[in-house]
Amino acid sequence: MDKYVSLNMIEWTLFKSKLKKFQYKKGEIIHYAGDVCTKLMFINNGIIRAYIIDENGKDYTWNICFNDTNSKMTNVYAVDYDSFINQNESKISFEVLEDCELLSLTYNDLQFLYNNSKKGEKFGRLMAELAYSHTHNAAINRLTKTAKERFEDFRNQTPYLLDKVPQYHIATYLGITPQSLSRLKKEL
Repeated sequence: MDKYVSLNMIEWTLFKSKLKKFQYKKGEIIHYAGDVCTKLMFINNGIIRAYIIDENGKDYTWNICFNDTNSKMTNVYAVDYDSFINQNESKISFEVLEDCELLSLTYNDLQFLYNNSKKGEKFGRLMAELAYSHTHNAAINRLTKTAKERFEDFRNQTPYLLDKVPQYHIATYLGITPQSLSRLKKEL
């Protein structure tokens, strides 16, 4: 949080009082599509997969959320942001791929922080901007880059995920078949 806003002791105490810590095990589903996303979950450690299931029952990885010092980038919070900010039914589910420790902030507590702290409001705005930018760039990359380019970007930014996330999930995240992913890995 210090990367985005500098809080004094009173502001940090207020913010910290709203956070709840949770531990989840690999394989747990921590949020289901159809439910309202009431928590913004910050990842202390572990990996979570956000996924969508289509009308034929096929699932697609929407995002991979993680926090790891070995990565050149992080995606440290898990949330269906549309459901969270609008308090409507979620279209995304979340599955724990590696044991996780999360800190969560409820929608109501976030609204309290926005209303009672200028820095809390600034932090929320910056997080929303980052979420939008991440989603924006991911959508553009899926539409404009080749499968090889998308895989190279993934491999360069998060090489350690190749060994931690099942290949099927990486393939659907990249918008390619598992067979294409295997071929690209062999080529590179």
